Formats: sequence, C-alpha cells, structure tokens
Amino acid sequence: MAGHSKWANIKHRKAAQDAKRGKIFSKLIRELTVASRQGGGEVADNPRLRAAIDKALSNNMTKDTIQRAIERGAGNSDGDEMEETVYEGYGPEGVAVMVECMTDNRNRTVSEVRHAFNKNGGNLGTSGSVAFMFHKQGRLTLPEGTSEEAAMEATLAAEPEDIVTQDDGTLEIVTSVEGFGAVKDALVEAGIEPSASDVGSYPDNYSPVDDVDTARKVLKLFDMLEDLDDVQNVYSNADFSDAVMAELE
Repeated sequence: MAGHSKWANIKHRKAAQDAKRGKIFSKLIRELTVASRQGGGEVADNPRLRAAIDKALSNNMTKDTIQRAIERGAGNSDGDEMEETVYEGYGPEGVAVMVECMTDNRNRTVSEVRHAFNKNGGNLGTSGSVAFMFHKQGRLTLPEGTSEEAAMEATLAAEPEDIVTQDDGTLEIVTSVEGFGAVKDALVEAGIEPSASDVGSYPDNYSPVDDVDTARKVLKLFDMLEDLDDVQNVYSNADFSDAVMAELE
C-alpha cells in the first residue's frame, strides 16, 4: 500500500490544473450513463453508480446534469452503443499501466492507446499482462488528525477491508466495491467527511520511480492517455519518491 498517497497527490494536482472541464464532464456523464444502464438507476442497489455520482459531485457537476445522465442510461436510450474495454501495458522503466475505456469503435481506441504507449517509451501488452497486479477497491482518505480509533468506531458495522496509515500520517480506508457506499455513509454520519474518495483499480505492490526524467516520461504517458476521448481512467503502480515529488512541484 506504500506510495498510494504520492500517486493520489499527483492525480489530484493534475486534476486541479486541468482546464479541460468539458472533456472531464463528458467522461463523467458517460460513466453515469453506462453505470445506470448496466445496474439500474437506483443508487442504493448500484455501487458503481454511487461511486460515479460521488466523483461527478466532487468535480462540481450539477445534480440536474447527473440526474439526466442517470435517466438516459436507465431508459436505455438508443444511439449509445458504447462498450467497455481495458488495455494493459508497460510504461517507462516497466511501470504497469491499466487503461479503462468506453468506446463505440474498438479499432480506433486501441490504435490511439497503442500510439500513446509507443510515443512515450512504453508498450501495449496483451490481455492479462498486468491485470493480475490490480484489484478493484474503494478507498477513502480521511481528514488530517482523524484517529484510527474514531475511524474504526464509525465504520465497524459497515465492515471495511482495512484501515491504512499513509506516508503523510493520514488514514485511508479500503473497502470492497460493494461496500464503498455503506462505509462512506457511516463516516459522514459520524461527522467524518472524507477528503478524497474513489472506486478504482489499485495495485497490490508499487514500482519505485526515483529518477526525475523517468517520472516526467511516465506522467507524459498518463497525460496523453487521459487526453484521449475514449479513455475513462488510467491506473498505474508507479511510486514516485519524495525527492521526485519535490522536483515535480
């Protein structure tokens, strides 16, 4: 689990600097629509939809926009022939990369993803080449100063998988995908508002990145992948050292 906070910090910093709000919203709406189409429009019965709504709200999407996307998906509107696909590969220095996509044209998507890997010193792998290193989980970062005792007391009944102390001293609660909503609700009810929360694919172990030039190449790959219209999420096992983080600021 070590290193996750560094990766999360980079992701949050990049998101805060991203001026392409329209593109972010397009991807969020796509996720809301597909999640409601596959699992129904009832949030209580659809953990994936709950996570998508939380992510949309954290990006300041209006509740009306969210509701329209849910209704569109739950109504199985015609003209939305999107399918989900995951591409796996290796970036500079062998860091593992998972790329989740939604597309109406697999040939276009795989071509664009392969181009991004090739242009940035990586290579697209075969199905299963890195997926075994990752697992779907929910993760909630607690506010600074929250004690482990308070976190355990608040979430015990919701049965989180683990409570982990990060490098910066903050706590992170790990949940199953299905248990994410219940744990978050329990925290909020106890007066503990997570500073960050998400459901995604997280690696079992991290690959250290101690060289600044390598880190920049890795981040350039991530940027190029995330800028593709068909790419929803990019996950990696890269663990940037403190020295590298300082250089990247």
